[in-house]
Amino acid sequence: MNRIQQKLKEDKKLLSIYFSAGFPNLNDTVAIIKNLEKSGVDMIEIGLPFSDPLADGPTIQASSTQALKNGMTTEVLFNQLKDIRKTVSIPLIIMGYFNPILQYGVEAFCKKCKTIGIDGLIIPDLPIDVYNNEYKTIFETYGLINVFLITPQTSVERIKFIDSISNGFIYMVSSASVTGSSSGFGDAQINYFKRIADMTLKNPQIVGFGISNNETFTQATQYAKGAIIGSAFIKFLSNNTFNKIDEFSNSILN
Repeated sequence: MNRIQQKLKEDKKLLSIYFSAGFPNLNDTVAIIKNLEKSGVDMIEIGLPFSDPLADGPTIQASSTQALKNGMTTEVLFNQLKDIRKTVSIPLIIMGYFNPILQYGVEAFCKKCKTIGIDGLIIPDLPIDVYNNEYKTIFETYGLINVFLITPQTSVERIKFIDSISNGFIYMVSSASVTGSSSGFGDAQINYFKRIADMTLKNPQIVGFGISNNETFTQATQYAKGAIIGSAFIKFLSNNTFNKIDEFSNSILN
């Protein structure tokens, strides 16, 4: 069983952390991952920087830009992660845009992920139909879970289709805006969380966008399996050393 699927079976609310590989410094990636696991985080989303990150807010865009300036590439990331499974056991997901994956070669990328021990991919700009028709078999061959995003505007029909072709979790975007743009959840968002929960989908939902503290984590996980934090953690990384990462996790979970 995939590590993501194993983690989703645990009787707890899950905290997933996103950060841009190669930020703040090119060779920080592995140290950040190790410290996140030590701090009690359940899953990690490793951002593969891209020059045109359409879904990302200013904080993640800035970290991605810095990572690219630092020299981060797909090949560099794979090289950094080649021994990661010797020390890290929690699920690792690569989140990135489709263009670098296509340039690398979709099957070659998936094969490399399997070799390293990556458990899943989140590719916001890969159309669901294209994935289902052209790439699903490749992902499954290499044991990779592809995670799809839904928003408050996603139709019931599309949500059900996503659920039918998914085998991990559904990334529930808390709003239609970019990452890092919310300071809390209002009634509309809470009602959206509840509406999706009431659909009783076969795949659990994990909420992303707008989660930055214990209050928003608690709100997001009232109706969902877990929550993802990106921008708030990147801001933390900008101002703190790795050995303080547990302080960040504790502030979210306690």
